[in-house]
Amino acid sequence: MTSEITSEPTAATPPVYEITSDPKHDELEDTAAKIPSLNTIYNKFFTKDGWLGDYDYAFLCMPTIPCLGKKSNRQPPFFGLKTKLPVLLSIVMGFQHALAMIAGVVTPVLIMSGPGTGNMNLDMPTRSYMLSASLISSGILSLIQITRFRLFNTKYYLGTGLLSVVGTSFNFVPTFGAMTTRMYLSGQCPMGLAPDGITPVQLPCPEAWGAFLGTCMLCSIIEILLAFLPPKIMKNLFPPVVTGVTVFLIGAKLIGTGLTQWAGGSGPCSAMPAEGFFSVCPNLGAPNAAPWASPQWIGLGFLVFMTIMFVEFFGSPFMRNAQVVIGLIVGLVVAAATGYTDISTLDDAPTITFLWVKNFTTFPLSIYAPAIIPLLVTYVLTMVEAIGDVTASCEVSRLAVEGREFESRIQGGVLADGLGGFLSAVMTNSPMSVFAQNNGIIALTRCANASAGYMCCFFLVLMGVFSKFGSLFLMIPDSVLGGMTTFLFANVASSGMRILAFLKWTRRDRFIVSAAISLGLGVSLIPNALTHFLSYNGTSSVLIGLVDSINIILSTGFCVGAIIAIVLNQLLPEEKPEEMERELAEGVRQADSKQAAKIAAEMEEAANGDKSSMKHL
Repeated sequence: MTSEITSEPTAATPPVYEITSDPKHDELEDTAAKIPSLNTIYNKFFTKDGWLGDYDYAFLCMPTIPCLGKKSNRQPPFFGLKTKLPVLLSIVMGFQHALAMIAGVVTPVLIMSGPGTGNMNLDMPTRSYMLSASLISSGILSLIQITRFRLFNTKYYLGTGLLSVVGTSFNFVPTFGAMTTRMYLSGQCPMGLAPDGITPVQLPCPEAWGAFLGTCMLCSIIEILLAFLPPKIMKNLFPPVVTGVTVFLIGAKLIGTGLTQWAGGSGPCSAMPAEGFFSVCPNLGAPNAAPWASPQWIGLGFLVFMTIMFVEFFGSPFMRNAQVVIGLIVGLVVAAATGYTDISTLDDAPTITFLWVKNFTTFPLSIYAPAIIPLLVTYVLTMVEAIGDVTASCEVSRLAVEGREFESRIQGGVLADGLGGFLSAVMTNSPMSVFAQNNGIIALTRCANASAGYMCCFFLVLMGVFSKFGSLFLMIPDSVLGGMTTFLFANVASSGMRILAFLKWTRRDRFIVSAAISLGLGVSLIPNALTHFLSYNGTSSVLIGLVDSINIILSTGFCVGAIIAIVLNQLLPEEKPEEMERELAEGVRQADSKQAAKIAAEMEEAANGDKSSMKHL
């Protein structure tokens, strides 16, 4: 029996499948590190293609000859973050990044541990250990920043996952100098006499390093906590008008330190006493000692400076990325050949060392209360600088500089920066932060691959473990170091200028920058100008600590400038952009024209009414 169709059939409704994301999966997990498979490891390390690839290695070695021949437009391929990178190229690129970092990593330690006012005046074995510890710490903390970990099952991450290397931050050098100066003045660091029995000198003060490290551990908590704030809030609190001024003032202060070294050293000889143990630099017992600012000191520093210039003009990409180290090597060779070095420092250094060989027994850990507020300010400014560096790393790595992934990388970078500030102090080293100069290497070599970053970490740790490498820096004359550090510190100042260049330079911006620089730069030039009117001679330890804390801030130029910029930025109202001002003016003009026309019409109407009234009369 057949069925009868009594109505028109309806179209079948296809099933609808709703695709929902796995709540346990976060798309940002792809930005975190993963353990490679056995097949990936085999292809990378046990095949010819895995080792060599098809990269044009000659590109890194070909020198530049200005004004001769036509420049080649041929560019090597760009290696992105996750692109397959040959092992040999990873080694070459990693070594290049390590060479570019060395000078920046060891320079703050060389200054803070060396002779002179505001430094610790430590002995050579202790300084040799500190240099090795800074290189090892840089390699380990860079590894954390590059690898990127998810924090349990939360939305937060640790590290950027980029080729973001970490090195000793220059921001803490002025604060440490002001702190150590106060410790010598208060008697917490010892004073003594030079070998001539007449000249007063500052004796070694490892206690200052222990107090600095302990206070840094405490203050690093602020950057760790701020890492969990949305990046937009941090940018609103610390816009470029604040960070640009601060970074510029840090560089300006450090340039003076570098130039003092260039002229012969920042120790007691820089006061140019007419007689005594420090009438020559570095002292009477040093080889080929000469008075501060003598022609031979200026000449050695100038040789390093001009070598850096020469490499920039004629060097290959590989040489230009290591120009500062090349300048230092040339200066060391000439200084050694002319008898300005003492090789005993290298001979006395152990062959191998590691972290905590000199631990908190050598550097008694403590909290120096007067330095808490200045260090909190420094950590906040370091955080803001890290945001800019991570943004630049994303840009040169051809990754997005907005959106959820970008903000997550910012959050992870700042958290790793704050944790690095704590861990570096645990490793007996000054706080570390993201380095910006390696972004230039990424742009020049077109390699943003994480593999190169891992090799960079390996080389840094290796250089630190073999302590004789670090001891090489101790046998270099101060004038040679000064020729290098002055150039490095100028890069810090120019970074501040670059940040300020993004301002629209409204009247409000000019006012804030001028007010911050006026006192900030003034205090950098004359550190004690504001520290004499506030004093306390009582017995209250709380008041003594408060006065010392205020005086440390008032003697640190970038702290003064940063505070002024932050306060003015919050108090002064925002100015409308010029386009809005023009539109507003045009609107007012049109409204005035309409109002004037209306008034004229009313007056004319009133006048006509008066004439009609007169006719009736």
